[in-house]
Amino acid sequence: MTRVHDHDAIRHMTVWSCLAVFVGGCLGAGVRITLGTLQPSAVAWPWMTMLINLTGAFILGCLLEYFAQTGEDVGSHKLWRLGLGTGVIGGYTTYSTFILESDTRLTHHEFLLGMAYLVSSVLVGLVCAGLGVWAGSRLATRRGAIAGGTERTATAARRSDDG
Repeated sequence: MTRVHDHDAIRHMTVWSCLAVFVGGCLGAGVRITLGTLQPSAVAWPWMTMLINLTGAFILGCLLEYFAQTGEDVGSHKLWRLGLGTGVIGGYTTYSTFILESDTRLTHHEFLLGMAYLVSSVLVGLVCAGLGVWAGSRLATRRGAIAGGTERTATAARRSDDG
């Protein structure tokens, strides 16, 4: 009996996980497509793709670090991580466009521009992800301090009422 119940719970969570990723991916891709229209198709430097990928790296680093520090990856916590991280940010960022834009420059006799775009995107992306992890850690610490402060204040109030 327990085994059937466990199987149903896993299937139920899998359905919700897929739905969270799907909905998040639709939202993230919608934002990316909208922002992509701000850049003309024939530009030397694909600044919008780079901006999207760099902000995505920062947000994903922040989000994942925050979730890693604020609870186990189960239940609603996992659904939020999947929906926001895998879904929204996965749909928002675009590795395929980054590679296509790099390849186009490299194969159309713009080798230095293509290499500069490739290298700067990867290196600055790593920096953005690292800054995001730092920010996520700070947010999680601040959340813990606020929650801890609220709890300490309530405890102190109860003690003063008892005394």
